Amino acid sequence: MANVVRKIYRYLSASANRKFDEKADPRVQIDQAIMEARQQHEALVQQAALVVGNQRQLEMRMARQVDEVANLTESARSSLLLADNARAAGDLVTAAGYEETAQAFASQLVSAEASLEDLKNLHRQAAASAQQARTAVEDNTVRMQRHLAERARLLTQIEHAAMQEQMTKAMEGMSSLAPAGDTPTLGEIRDKVEQRYAVALGRHELASQGMEARMIEVRRATMDARASSRLAELRGDMAAGGQLPAGAGGSAASPDSAASPDSAASPGSAASPGSAAKPTGGGTP
Repeated sequence: MANVVRKIYRYLSASANRKFDEKADPRVQIDQAIMEARQQHEALVQQAALVVGNQRQLEMRMARQVDEVANLTESARSSLLLADNARAAGDLVTAAGYEETAQAFASQLVSAEASLEDLKNLHRQAAASAQQARTAVEDNTVRMQRHLAERARLLTQIEHAAMQEQMTKAMEGMSSLAPAGDTPTLGEIRDKVEQRYAVALGRHELASQGMEARMIEVRRATMDARASSRLAELRGDMAAGGQLPAGAGGSAASPDSAASPDSAASPGSAASPGSAAKPTGGGTP
């Protein structure tokens, strides 16, 4: 039972991690990685500072120990010199005292030299550790700079990817094969407009073929004929009253007012030689 629970827990954890990675913002993840790298770099720098500080502390202790060894050496030599002088003067008691003092200084000198040797060994180890720490800090600094350059490159690539996605969505939205959404595409709008226009044309065509449409057409033709006849009458009246030029009046005259063959001059009505005017003032011969 416990094994099954562990399997379920691991499965749920892996599934949650995968979904989280799919939904997570890459820019935030990049910033998290850079922040973690900076924290590691700061911790490494702090550790390296401790190592280098230990080296410097050992160097200061060595300097004090060297001074101590030099002082003890000088004191032991002075004691031996005083003992020799006292012995040469015949003062054996004083000479013995100086010998004991020189012996004490020599004992302290041996201990100080041993401590100095230990400090030198520690300093060599500390110097090696400090050099390693400096190298690690330098390498990590270069690595950190590469991380920052990679961060800038990735952010730029993410921005380009986002811009490309927006352009792709815009192109898909303008395409007629784009899925239906809240905002209609240009193709859908064009289809709707064409459908409305076609329906309007069809309704107009059906309406123009009906009885009422033909009646309206006949009324319009009758009205046009009456208007033309009235206009002809007005022109005839104006021609008769002399308000129009002769050419305009003749052209405006109706067929009824035109000269007919009956009204034309016949041969009988023409002036004959017998009907010519005779002279009125003369008599017959």
